[in-house]
Amino acid sequence: MASSHTSPYDTEITAYPVPLRLDRHDAPRSYVLRNVSPEPLSGLSFSLLGGAVMRATAPLLLRPGQEVRLTIRADDLPRSGVLIVRWFRPNDDEYLWRVSF
Repeated sequence: MASSHTSPYDTEITAYPVPLRLDRHDAPRSYVLRNVSPEPLSGLSFSLLGGAVMRATAPLLLRPGQEVRLTIRADDLPRSGVLIVRWFRPNDDEYLWRVSF
């Protein structure tokens, strides 16, 4: 007899693509993040791990197509820093994105 048991892992899950694109054109001092999604991203904030520094900002609202420039300083950014980007979708789901330089 076939089992009718279903697992919570049997549901179809669609991956949520990162809605941001990082422009490294002016690296290593300046980076531009652009919202490439059709959704506004609220509560957008940034944290640095390691020996890098940047100006603190209040959480932002980034509408589709808008961008924000981050100025980051470090002696050797690829070895000394990691950027953490945090945002909320319109449904209030929270996301984090780790960026290595």
